[in-house]
Amino acid sequence: MIKKLSLVSLFTLLPASYYFAQTTVSAYLKDADGKPVERAEVDLKGKDNDVTADKIGYFQFVDIMPGHYQIVITKPNYETKVMEFDVMDNEKKKDLGVITLYSTLTNADQGLAIIDSDDESDENSNQVSTVGLLQSSQDVFNRIAAFDLGFYWFRPRGIDGRTGETMMNGVSMVKSDNGNVDFSNWGGLNEITRYPEIATNHSPSEYAFGGNSGVIYKNTKASEYRKGFQFTQSLTNRNYRNRTSLRYSSGMSKSGWAFTLMGARRWAEEGIQEGTFYDAYGTYLGVEKRFSDKHTMTFNFIGSPYRRSTASPSTQEVYDYRGVHYNSYWGWQDGEKRSERVRKGFQPIFQVQDFWKINKNSNLWTTVSYQLGKDRGSRLDWNGVTNPSPTYYRNLPSYYLNSIIYNATNNPQFTPAQFTSLIDGYNTSLNSWANGDPEVTQINWDRIYRNNMKTDVVDQAEMSRLYGLNGKRSKIYLVDDVSDDKIFNAGTHYTYNFNDRTKFILNVSYQNYRSELYREMKDLLGGDYAINVDPFKETTKPGSTGFYNTLDSNVEVKVGDRMMYNYILRRQEAKVNPGLKFSTGNFDVFVSALAGYSSSSREGLFKHYLYENSYGKSKDYNFWNFGLKGQVVYRINGRNFLVYNGAMFNQAPFLEDLFINPRINALVNPTIRSTVYTANDLSYVVSTPFVKVRATAYLVDTQNETNVQRFFADGIQLNNTNPDGTVSQVQSAFVTQVMSNVEKRNMGAELGVDVKVLPTLSLQGLASYGQFVYRNNPDVYLVSDASGSSVTSFGKAYIKNYKQGGTPQQAFSLGFRYNSPKYWWVGANWNYLDDNYLDPAPALRTNNFIQNAYSSTPYLGLTNDDVRDLLKPVKLPSAFFLNANVGKSFVFGKYYLLITASVNNILDNKKYITGGFEQTRETKAVDFATDYLSPTPSFGPKYWYNQGRSYFVNLQFRF
Repeated sequence: MIKKLSLVSLFTLLPASYYFAQTTVSAYLKDADGKPVERAEVDLKGKDNDVTADKIGYFQFVDIMPGHYQIVITKPNYETKVMEFDVMDNEKKKDLGVITLYSTLTNADQGLAIIDSDDESDENSNQVSTVGLLQSSQDVFNRIAAFDLGFYWFRPRGIDGRTGETMMNGVSMVKSDNGNVDFSNWGGLNEITRYPEIATNHSPSEYAFGGNSGVIYKNTKASEYRKGFQFTQSLTNRNYRNRTSLRYSSGMSKSGWAFTLMGARRWAEEGIQEGTFYDAYGTYLGVEKRFSDKHTMTFNFIGSPYRRSTASPSTQEVYDYRGVHYNSYWGWQDGEKRSERVRKGFQPIFQVQDFWKINKNSNLWTTVSYQLGKDRGSRLDWNGVTNPSPTYYRNLPSYYLNSIIYNATNNPQFTPAQFTSLIDGYNTSLNSWANGDPEVTQINWDRIYRNNMKTDVVDQAEMSRLYGLNGKRSKIYLVDDVSDDKIFNAGTHYTYNFNDRTKFILNVSYQNYRSELYREMKDLLGGDYAINVDPFKETTKPGSTGFYNTLDSNVEVKVGDRMMYNYILRRQEAKVNPGLKFSTGNFDVFVSALAGYSSSSREGLFKHYLYENSYGKSKDYNFWNFGLKGQVVYRINGRNFLVYNGAMFNQAPFLEDLFINPRINALVNPTIRSTVYTANDLSYVVSTPFVKVRATAYLVDTQNETNVQRFFADGIQLNNTNPDGTVSQVQSAFVTQVMSNVEKRNMGAELGVDVKVLPTLSLQGLASYGQFVYRNNPDVYLVSDASGSSVTSFGKAYIKNYKQGGTPQQAFSLGFRYNSPKYWWVGANWNYLDDNYLDPAPALRTNNFIQNAYSSTPYLGLTNDDVRDLLKPVKLPSAFFLNANVGKSFVFGKYYLLITASVNNILDNKKYITGGFEQTRETKAVDFATDYLSPTPSFGPKYWYNQGRSYFVNLQFRF
């Protein structure tokens, strides 16, 4: 019987004289059990002679000239393997040894179910998700943490994304304003951005120095994608309902050109949250030109326009009335749901990258990148009227109930008639909320339009007298907060191989960040104009103009006009990152260093009536930063390892930490310094065909961190200097709170286990136990228009040993995965999360909270036990979840079809709180206690709840 030979087998029959004086490159492909992997496709980048592994997993390439090469190995049900190697002069044979391919068994390997952040975080929550960042890691702990626990806002080691580095084609995607990465800039392009290279936690990376939450590096070279078309259709019930994408790759032509194009759309008329919608596109164009085996250039365009609405956090009172899918940001208008919170943006990225093989030992990759565009976020604003939000505390039943309690306790003149009126108000409000009356529980757009359109004779006369304005003034209107960014990046990555065991690395980067931020009138909602004047000017500065921009005497605002604030933030940053990797004996060592310099400034384009430093360019704030990272791997034997990672570095403050109230002035944190990080971990790793284990102990210390929050506070007790020189005390004001010199400690242990009990069945587990606490009592400063341009010290926030918020500190997972030889798989796991807290509100933990400002003594009747009860940490409920996933692949000749499905939170647990923040409205203990002890506090914490059961179904077709 004649057997069909693979292309690689045919190569073995060719006479040696055919490829004499050139190199043969070969390897064997095996799975995790050591069994051969047959019929895997092996693509040699930049060459046309792709091959297929034979029945014993063997492949080879012949006639390979000296140079640097990359191969991509693909096979259905196996993870794609990318590998680089060098062919030296006079090297007859190059044996790559055994290459292990790992099977794809879980939803993580779909490469498409990347969880989209709800983007509902509040500026008070400081909660940054790292969901989906570790999707291509082989480490079992990281895989489960990212895809099963990350869905429930679990952050490994309690580290947020601001201490990490995300790089796209050689340059950083981290924003200088707040240190976050806006993944919406390439949203929907999962098939393009899949399989990045990752250095987890604080381990060193070849591409950047990074921080404590890892380095993610992705190159989007047009030739690296499989030739042909790939169509994907997904269905889900999260923020969006549908996703469609199409990708085409030409492969590398004989003339040295490769093209890849992709388009994607994600959309939902209404997401899982009431009144939300989603409409986002993703586009990618990659062009690659290979000039020679040593020189390649690429051009990449990434653009993802989006428009989506967000959902609100709420107090427990509101959730009890309306459930976890309630959203206060929308209301009915003309029979359709209209949201006030809509985020819209388009910030395309243009990149040119050069790959140069200088000689057999050295490579140089250089990138130039430019990003520009606007991001807009709308919201309701108002002038001269109360907050129109349905969840404003005066619009809830608790307001009437708490008013009864307060007056009955503190007001001797409280009359029966007043009591009856409040009872009637409570019953009416309670009935409306319990029955979901949309005129009460949602934004009442019709009422807003009616009020703006009606003639207010008194107001019209006042506007005419003061400003010469005529017409109907809008007192409630819709504005856009706009960020207009221009970001230039340049970076170079140089490597030099001294020999097979020693490698030198040098990364140099530069970023020029410029962002103009302003508020723009979006919709007057029925009126003719609004005014650019502070409605609290008589309180903050009696007799003043109250102009938000005193350089412009015209205070009339029409649609498209800028109002309230307009300023530019700038930052230039340069980094040098040398590294050295070498092996000696049983040790592998990687040392990476950092030297960085940044210069930051603010330029005000409006001159605020209260602040002389609001207009013009501020001084430059310059910071030098240095760091050192190291990794040592000790090979006990071929299957047991000890791994140590250590790091010590400092990070310059981001612009929003440096300028504490940039919308209206150039004030800076009075004690601002670079944040200092010290991190260490030690791991024991077992890697055999049947058992994979990682056990790790870690310790991460943080010093000099800054936290900025903004809120309206009662009882804040700020001093205000009046025009006559006298000083009065302000009890209520909108304030900016700065917590400075914060010290944290994150310590704990991690365990990940993968045991193959049968050739087709594996058991997996994860355990994470952490203690994430504050180590000191930081300094608290307040800034407010009510107290002028000074920074008021509020003393210490006594939060030492309080738990940090934002993530569960205990996490456990146990599951299985079954992989059938018939190309289908199924998996499931149980997850448990505990020790999740809200971050403590600093102003509530200062002496000012418990101390009477007039007597400088604690409030009468307030005991130590009372204070402990009022200020105890807010611990969120523990919870467990069941997740499952299944998939099947089909091959029809040259066509490939993959169908996968996953379900999270199978038992539909809607009682798990993923995060939130303490409200800081009442800043005096006596008033806080009255509200705190109420059956339904008006100013209790605001939460985000898990939204219940979710699914993701994916179909992928390659042709």
